Amino acid sequence: MAVAETTDKTFEDDTSKGVTLTDFWATWCGPCRMQSPVVEQLSSEMDDVTFNKMDVDANPDTPQKFGIMSIPTLLVKKDGQVVDTIVGYHSKDQLKQLLSQYVEA
Repeated sequence: MAVAETTDKTFEDDTSKGVTLTDFWATWCGPCRMQSPVVEQLSSEMDDVTFNKMDVDANPDTPQKFGIMSIPTLLVKKDGQVVDTIVGYHSKDQLKQLLSQYVEA
């Protein structure tokens, strides 16, 4: 599974069902460029999580709505409700462990 682009218009629909992780990033952000490949790897390993990414420069409304002040920020939702917000770079193992607690066994 690949990481899908989401926008201010599609974000609520894209994250309304199941466990989702959205990577808020920007092209000029160094740590974001480090985080993106980790999210891509996880998307191919965790079929029970939907992975999205949102360019904060092109889509300012959603980051503002969720109070996202720093990037990268990873927003985890379960059935449309925010269950976790992760700020800064995190390793694949850290993210996998965190997401596993929200995926139903």
